[in-house]
Amino acid sequence: MHWKVGLYLIVLAAITWSCQPTNPNYQEDINDAAYFHESMKKLSDVIVYDIFSPPVASRIYAYSSIAGYEALQPDYPEYQTLAGQINGLEPLPQPEEGQVYCHPLASLHAFLKVGKALTFSEDKMDAYQQELYQRLDSIHVPEDVWDRSLLYGEAVADHILEWADKDMYKQTRTYPKFSINDDPARWQPTPPDYMDGIEPHWREIRTLVLESPQQFTPPPPTEFSTEKDSKFMQETMEVYNALAVADTAEQTERRSIAKFWDCNPYVSHHTGHVMFATKKITPGGHWIGITKIACEQDEASFMKSVEAYTLTSIALFDGFISCWDEKYRSNLIRPETVINKYIDEDWVPTLQTPPFPEHTSGHSVISRAAAVALTSIFGDDFAFNDTTEEEYGLPARQFKSFYHASNEAAVSRLYGGIHYRPAIDYGVAQGEKVGEYVVEELQLKQQLSSK
Repeated sequence: MHWKVGLYLIVLAAITWSCQPTNPNYQEDINDAAYFHESMKKLSDVIVYDIFSPPVASRIYAYSSIAGYEALQPDYPEYQTLAGQINGLEPLPQPEEGQVYCHPLASLHAFLKVGKALTFSEDKMDAYQQELYQRLDSIHVPEDVWDRSLLYGEAVADHILEWADKDMYKQTRTYPKFSINDDPARWQPTPPDYMDGIEPHWREIRTLVLESPQQFTPPPPTEFSTEKDSKFMQETMEVYNALAVADTAEQTERRSIAKFWDCNPYVSHHTGHVMFATKKITPGGHWIGITKIACEQDEASFMKSVEAYTLTSIALFDGFISCWDEKYRSNLIRPETVINKYIDEDWVPTLQTPPFPEHTSGHSVISRAAAVALTSIFGDDFAFNDTTEEEYGLPARQFKSFYHASNEAAVSRLYGGIHYRPAIDYGVAQGEKVGEYVVEELQLKQQLSSK
C-alpha cells in the first residue's frame, strides 16, 4: 500500500501492546456512535474557539464528515461511496482484501485528521485525539488491526484533503476585499465594529452536489425606496416593529426565539473604552448539534449517525454557497442601516447585524436545507428537544419536526432585526430546493438502512 505515511501517529507512542488480553468483541465494543458524537462536538468546540465564519465552518464540517463516512463505508455493503457522486471526488483507497480492519477506528481517525488539518488549534485536536485513543486502547483491539485501521483512515483522510485542496478555498484567500460604494441601496458595514464583508468570493468555492452556485437563484429583493408608502419601506417598518407587539408574552417569546437562533460566532461588546467579544457556534454548528440530538434520540448506529452528519453537512455546505452567491449579487443594505438613516437614529437591533449583505437570509437557506436532509433520514414528524444552546445559557426549545425548527430559525432573523421578510421567505424556498436536490442526487444507500 502506497499510503504508508509513516506510523508517526502521535498517540500511538503512548500505547503499549505487550501483554494485552484478547477481546473477541472488540469490533462490537468500538462500534459505538458515542465516540463519533463526541469527536464531532470537539470539532465544533474548536471551530468556536478559532472563530471561523459560518461558510468556512460548513466547509470544515463537510470535509471532515465525508472523510469519516468514506473510511467507514467499506464495512457496510448497503452503503455506497460518494466518489463519482460528489463534484471532483475520485475513487478512494480501498482496504486490502483478506485483511481485518476496525472501520469505526479508521473512521474516527480520518475524521479527526481532516478536522485538525482544516482548523487552527491543532494542539486542542491533538490532545483530544490522544485522550480518545487512550480510552479506545482499553477495548483491546489487536495490534495489527489497530495499526492497519489507522493507516487506512490516514489514507482516506489524505485523499479527502487532496480533493479539498482543489475547491478554490486557498485561492479565494488572496482575492480582494469587498468594495462598497455610495449607492444607498447597497450594503455597508454596520456598527459596532464596521467589519468588512465576510467571504465575498464564496460563490467561487466548488460545490459538492449543486451543479453551480446559481442553480437555485432566488427572486431578487424588493426594490429599494425611501418613499414612506413604498413596499421596501413597509418591509423595513415590519423589522422596526417586530418586537413592538401589545402582548408582552408574545414580545418575550419573539425575543427568546431571536436569541436562541442567534448563532453569531463573534459578538462584540463595547462599554465605554472597553471592548470584549463572546464566541459561540455558527448556524451550521447549531444544525450539527441538532443532528447529534436526533441520532441519540433515535439510538442510531455508528453508521447511521455518520450518514446523518455527512448528508446534513453537505446540505449546509452547498446551502451556504447558494446563499452567498445571492448575497453578493443583490448586495442589499441591512435594516439597521436603513432604520438608523431614515427612521430612528437610536434604534438598535436585538441581534448584532452580521457583516455581509442582507438578501437572502443565511439562516433561512441553510436551516431548511439541513431540515430536508435530516427529515430524509429520521422522518417527517420527528419531535425533539433542542438543547444545543444550553451551554450558552439559553433554555432548550421543543420542536415538532425539523421543518418546524427551520421555520423558527428563519423568522428569528426578523425578530432579531437583521432581515426583511423577503430574505426570509425566499431563503426558505431556496434552502428547500438545495436540500431536496442534495437528497435526490446523493445515493448513500443501496437499500433502506436500519439502526
